[in-house]
Amino acid sequence: MAASAHVSTIRSLYKRILVVHRFLPIHLRALGDQYVKEEFRRHKSAAPDEVKSFLTEWENYKNTLQAQVLESAGRQRGAVTFGADLPEETLSQFQDEQIGQLYELMLESTKPSKQFNIHEDSR
Repeated sequence: MAASAHVSTIRSLYKRILVVHRFLPIHLRALGDQYVKEEFRRHKSAAPDEVKSFLTEWENYKNTLQAQVLESAGRQRGAVTFGADLPEETLSQFQDEQIGQLYELMLESTKPSKQFNIHEDSR
């Protein structure tokens, strides 16, 4: 019974993150959705202590992004910034692989020419 509650909690967080992503610009949404799917898949068989940390960080991500989306909805026009700077003490705890992943994510999310060129159908 506890295992099904745990799975339900994880699935619920995963779905809530994807819902918040719907409010992002299309290129960030696509990038975010792909990253979330890969990370949740990658941690399916993680150790319990790693899972606790994983869920805490993703819950923080969801809360931060949700607040930024709500803030952006209240603005008229203008640039909206999503995300947050990571404190140095947090970065120092990352493994080399995580630093590499973070760097790749930063490069992808800050590309000057967008990866997607989406046009609305005018029919």
